[in-house]
Amino acid sequence: MAHNHNAEPVGAACKPPVTPHTPASTAITSLTALQLAAKLQARELTVAQALDAYYAVIEELEPKYNCYIHLCREHAYARAADIQPRIDAGEIRSALAGVPIAVKDLICTKGIPTTCASRMLADFIPPYDATVIEKINAADMIVLGKTNMDEFAMGSTTETSYFGPTRNPRDPAHVPGGSSGGSAAALAAMEAPIALGTDTGGSIRQPSAYCGVTGLKPTYGAVSRYGAVAYASSLDQIGPMGRDAADCAALFEIIAGQDPRDSTSMAPPAAFDADAALAKGVKGLRIGLPEAYFGEGLQPEAARAVLAAREVFVSLGAEAESFALPMTEYAVPTYYIIACAEACSNLSRYDGIKYGHSAEAANTLRETYILSRGEGFGMEVKRRIMLGNFVLSSGYFDAYYKKALQAKRMIQQAFAGAFEKYDLILGPVTPACAPKAGESLADPLKMYLSDIYTVMVNLAGLPAISLPCGTNARGLPIGLQLIGRPFEEGTLFAAARAYQTGAFA
Repeated sequence: MAHNHNAEPVGAACKPPVTPHTPASTAITSLTALQLAAKLQARELTVAQALDAYYAVIEELEPKYNCYIHLCREHAYARAADIQPRIDAGEIRSALAGVPIAVKDLICTKGIPTTCASRMLADFIPPYDATVIEKINAADMIVLGKTNMDEFAMGSTTETSYFGPTRNPRDPAHVPGGSSGGSAAALAAMEAPIALGTDTGGSIRQPSAYCGVTGLKPTYGAVSRYGAVAYASSLDQIGPMGRDAADCAALFEIIAGQDPRDSTSMAPPAAFDADAALAKGVKGLRIGLPEAYFGEGLQPEAARAVLAAREVFVSLGAEAESFALPMTEYAVPTYYIIACAEACSNLSRYDGIKYGHSAEAANTLRETYILSRGEGFGMEVKRRIMLGNFVLSSGYFDAYYKKALQAKRMIQQAFAGAFEKYDLILGPVTPACAPKAGESLADPLKMYLSDIYTVMVNLAGLPAISLPCGTNARGLPIGLQLIGRPFEEGTLFAAARAYQTGAFA
C-alpha cells in the first residue's frame, strides 16, 4: 500500500497551521535561494515565514503537479526553531542558511521515508542521513520534503513512480523529465527555492532542461554518494538544482568534498569557492561544439536556440568553433549496457527478506523471491533488470558488457582529446523539448535515444551543467549543456553565470 502523499515522519507531532497562498507568499517563493537567504540573514523574514510561504504554495499546487512524495513539516518547523536564534545572533553557517530545500526521494533522510518512488521501499524509513543531508543540515538548510522521481531513478519522464506521475509546470500536458523530475518541477512551480537531484545518464540535466531551471551534474566523485540508493554505481552522482547558476554554485560548495564513507569520492585539486568561481566570466575561454550533436535528430528550434547561445558566449569574449567528437553514435548502447548491468546487481538485494516489500502470498523461499520482486518492482525497473542479467550472462558477457567497457574507455579518451584544445564543450541537453505525457512509456526505445547528449558525460565522469536558453513555439523550455574538465565545476558556473546575466540582462 502506498504512503499517504503527504506522509509525515514517524513520531511527528501535530501539524503547524499552513497559511493560505497569498501575494505575500508568492513574493517569497519567487525569490532565488540566495535572495531568500539574504532576506533571512538581514532579518527581513523569519525562517518560519519562509516555510509558511512554501507550504502554502505546495498545498495549492501539489494536486496539479505531484512534485513531492512526502512533506516533512514537523521536521522543517523544528529545524526552523533551532536555526532562527543563530541567524538572529549573526551566526551564519553558510550562504544558504535558513533556506528550505527539496530532496530527491532516493537520498536517505533519517526518520523520514525514502521510497525511491517504488512499492519495494514504500515503507522504508532510513536510520541515518546521507552525507549530503548531513552537510545541508550543518549549513542550516531545511528539508521541505522528498520529491517524486522515476522508480529507482530508471526513466526519463517521472512517469514510472509508484506514487503517480509528476506534471511539467510549464505545461501539465507534458512530462517534467526524469528521473529527478519532481525536483525540477518543484523549482519550476515555485514549490521549492533549491533542490537536490541525482544524475546517472542525464537525470539532473534533462529535467532541468524540460522545466526551464538550472542543474549541475558534478564530476564523478566530487560529491559523496553515501546514503544515495544506487542505480548504477559507476555513473551515479548527486548534484544541485536551482533557479540559476549562482544558486547551484552555492549549494555545490556545501555538498562537495571527499567522504571516507564513499570510496569513490575524491578530493578536488582545490576547495570550491562559489563566489570566486562566479566572478570569473568567460573571456578567453575556448568552447567547442561537437558536430555530431547538431546533426540528424536534433529539433530545429533546439538547434537554433543553442547556436544563438554560442553567439552570446562569443559576444562575452569566448572563442567558439565546431569539432568532431568520436564515439558519439555508441554512447546510448554503451550507457544502457553498463547501467543495466550495474542496476541488476544493485537491485538484487531487494529479495523480500532483509527489507523492502515482502509478498504475503508466498509459501516458500522461491515464491518469496519471485512474488516480492514481481509485486515490488514496476515495469521499467523489471525491463532494465532483465537487460542487465542478459548482458552479464555467460553467453553474452564478452559480446556486450566487455565491449561496452571498452567503448566507455574510448569515450573517455575522446573527451580527453577534446579538452586538450577546448575549455568547455557546448551542445543541447536533449534532441527535443518535453514530450507529452504517455508518449515515452509507449516507446521506451525512443525514450532511451533521447539521452544521446547526456550519457557520454556520465560515462566519462565529467561535470556538466544544464541551463535554459529559450523556448519552442509552444512555450516549452529549451536547455543548453556545458561540459567541463574533471573538477572544473568553477569554469562551468562562471560560464553559466555569464550567460544568464549577459543573455537576459
